[in-house]
Amino acid sequence: MATVLIVVFFISLFLGLPVFLTMCIAVIFAFVESGGIALTMLPQQIFAGINSFPVMAIPLFIMASDLMTEGKLTDMLITFCNDYLGRITGGLGHVNVALSMIFGGISGSAVADAAGPSKIVMFMMRGAGYDRYYSGAITAASSVIGIIIPPSIPMVIYSLSDGKTSTMGLFAAGYIPGILVGLSLMVLNGLMSKRHGYRYSTEKISWKQKLSSLWHAMPGLIMPIIIIVCTVGGVTTPTEAGAIAVAYALVVGFVITRKLTFRRLAKVMIQSAIVSSSVMMIVAMGYLFSWVLTYARIPQQAAAFVGTLTDNPTIMLFLISILVIVTGMFVDTIPAIMILAPIVSSIGASYGINPFQTGVVVVVGIGIGMLTPPVAPLLFITSTIGRLRLEKLIVASLPFMLVELTVLILLILIPPLTTWLPAVLGYGGF
Repeated sequence: MATVLIVVFFISLFLGLPVFLTMCIAVIFAFVESGGIALTMLPQQIFAGINSFPVMAIPLFIMASDLMTEGKLTDMLITFCNDYLGRITGGLGHVNVALSMIFGGISGSAVADAAGPSKIVMFMMRGAGYDRYYSGAITAASSVIGIIIPPSIPMVIYSLSDGKTSTMGLFAAGYIPGILVGLSLMVLNGLMSKRHGYRYSTEKISWKQKLSSLWHAMPGLIMPIIIIVCTVGGVTTPTEAGAIAVAYALVVGFVITRKLTFRRLAKVMIQSAIVSSSVMMIVAMGYLFSWVLTYARIPQQAAAFVGTLTDNPTIMLFLISILVIVTGMFVDTIPAIMILAPIVSSIGASYGINPFQTGVVVVVGIGIGMLTPPVAPLLFITSTIGRLRLEKLIVASLPFMLVELTVLILLILIPPLTTWLPAVLGYGGF
């Protein structure tokens, strides 16, 4: 059964079929081959995959980020970041990264970041004299932060697929790594901007203007704070935090910025529904696929097999990270996590690795995989929006990928980077 499942999955994948259809076909073949599972289990498990309270957080966070953009809060955040960071060497590059860190605390999606606010800064960088491929590379690389800093859709999916790791604990584990990735990209951007002589803003910004931009950006800055307090603080569940974020974005858009109208709201709802439905389809099929993996005892077999390779937990985490990155090179984020989570969590548990460290390593590794050819969705989106040649963009993104790989290595070698904050907040850790 396990052999049929895996072989049919990869054959369907290389034939170019949609990922959700690939998983469904593989499961059907596995069901038929086993002979011991009724086909009526198929629709039951598909429905079970989305009949979950935590999964409701996904469309809510998607809609909250869309409302933020439509309510013009993104523009205010860009102005705020530019006023405070624009005069530093590599100023607009820093603005790009900082915006990804802020927006990552709202959307939970790397793709939404690359196609949304970071796109605006990319064109600002090109207008200021930055190399167009450098601008595209830092835009794609900084978008990875969107799935590391909570709320993170991949973290919700990982927690759902694993079934044992707390979503809120995983959120808490993501803050330090996300900030670390952002600061590392800023350091590299400063060094490369100085080397290439990229201009920074010479316009003197008065403190009055800085305070004014802070005041106008405050509604946008409050959004991630609300989500942090609600989720990591244990006040609400991630789903309830998503609902609060949507309600807050509606109030800001209609009352404070007054940029949101009922016509625009209808547009946002349709857009969010389309994105959410595509995600939910993958989640449903991914849950079914994960269920079959568990039924076939593939996670346990994988854990037993890798146990023969090494008895060192650190080396095992390195092997897991390689597996995750390679998978992320070929498979989209959500199905990749749903396929890998049951396997790597079992392996991590058998080695006594903290589940939050395993989860964060998987999410960061998947993020790096999103920058790595042949699929590289973040590079593909950036090249399409910026009308850039993909092969040149890949070369330009290599330094940023190396920095993110370095951060991933640190997360493996220094467990407290992922376990300290969850332990402090009472979610466990060591």
